[in-house]
Amino acid sequence: MSITAPKGFVAAGLAAGIKASGALDLALLATDDASAVPTAATFTTNLAAAAPVQVSRDHLERSGGRASGVLVSSGNANAATGAPGRDDASSMCALAASGLGVPIEHVLVCSTGLIGIPLPMQPIEAGIPVLVTARSGSEKAARDAAAGILTTDSARKEVLVETPSFAVAGMAKGAGMLAPNMATMLAFLTTDAAIEPRPLADLLRIAVRDSFNSMSVDGCTSTNDTVVLMASGRAGVGDPNVVVDRVTEACVSLAGQMVADAEGASKIVQIRVTGAQSDGEAHAAARKVADSLLVKCSLNGGDPYWGRVASELGSAGVAFDMDRLAIAYGGVVVCREGVALEHDGAAVAEHLAGSLIDIHCQLGLADGNGVVMGVDLGYGYIDENRTTS
Repeated sequence: MSITAPKGFVAAGLAAGIKASGALDLALLATDDASAVPTAATFTTNLAAAAPVQVSRDHLERSGGRASGVLVSSGNANAATGAPGRDDASSMCALAASGLGVPIEHVLVCSTGLIGIPLPMQPIEAGIPVLVTARSGSEKAARDAAAGILTTDSARKEVLVETPSFAVAGMAKGAGMLAPNMATMLAFLTTDAAIEPRPLADLLRIAVRDSFNSMSVDGCTSTNDTVVLMASGRAGVGDPNVVVDRVTEACVSLAGQMVADAEGASKIVQIRVTGAQSDGEAHAAARKVADSLLVKCSLNGGDPYWGRVASELGSAGVAFDMDRLAIAYGGVVVCREGVALEHDGAAVAEHLAGSLIDIHCQLGLADGNGVVMGVDLGYGYIDENRTTS
């Protein structure tokens, strides 16, 4: 499951010294010949966007949607660092661009980690030339890159989707602050399908909407979240519908790996809302339930307290009629027409004791459908986040 599996890509990762632990903390993804290929990205909606986000947005606009590489540092977010932080992000791009022999706007930069602390530029500046020299298409180089972007993650997150005509690969990080609209997460995807910048951007928006924007861990939106997709074109033009499906498949896999690795979580929950006035309203309602701390606590305790689910649906800001509401846990209906329904309590308890929970909410209004993946709230989440991490 290598990020370099699609034709035309190389990668590298190393321990520059950003992390006190000595773990890998610098990564590079680039084209094998340093050519600038069609590249699309989606960025955080947080108005306190970090310096790397600001710089990468600018570079992608200046390059007309093309890039030769992406440089990633982990352990420090370079967020809330003002003009010096933007200068540092630009310096990182300049160093990588010099090593690759490309214009600075053909390099994107991402960072993840602690907010409000200046980047330790000395080890980063020393590490970038070594990183550029080390880039290759080997499995080890790809694994090192996938490890170099991690923070509180327990393992690398990688995916490879192959078709007879092209491939899509990805690597990602994220274990906390995962909410719809991405949140503290980085994801990098490569494909050897040939797609021009504008349709590539449209394709990525669809894939992100149906994957990263349909997951929630704690409802917090980060300053740094970024998804980047690079297309080398080495495999030739593919069927656009097939390409978007395979890129979405890769994104769904990475999103699922993030949810499964959520800090302190013991259960994954799928919130399905049907019968809403529109798909958008269904998604908003599902998100409201997935983000609810009270619902998360009930799930952690194995308690089928459907009243909390109903309350969240009613306050989601979407069309709602309590008299038409039905709620089911694991296919067992516990509420119909807005009131409690006699049901098999043992079956519900058995379902809630598992690690994968399904909650289906039928609003009974129209045909809108939406799904959001979330998790419960465990003691481990508090332990991880009660101090700076």
